[in-house]
Amino acid sequence: MNEDSDLSPAAIVAIACNSVVGLLILILFVILYKACKVPSRPEKPPALAMGPEQTNGHKYLLARP
Repeated sequence: MNEDSDLSPAAIVAIACNSVVGLLILILFVILYKACKVPSRPEKPPALAMGPEQTNGHKYLLARP
């Protein structure tokens, strides 16, 4: 190894491992950003946003026997 270096081999390994962990965290944030992105034009509204008149006519009534 180079004798002019002030860093021990353990410090170099620690720096390399921390760099890999930082890269993995960056990739994780990119994946989360892409997964949580709200579409600009949704194909249909979510089911909770639909009123009772927009449920395709399916209505269930409770009746006593």
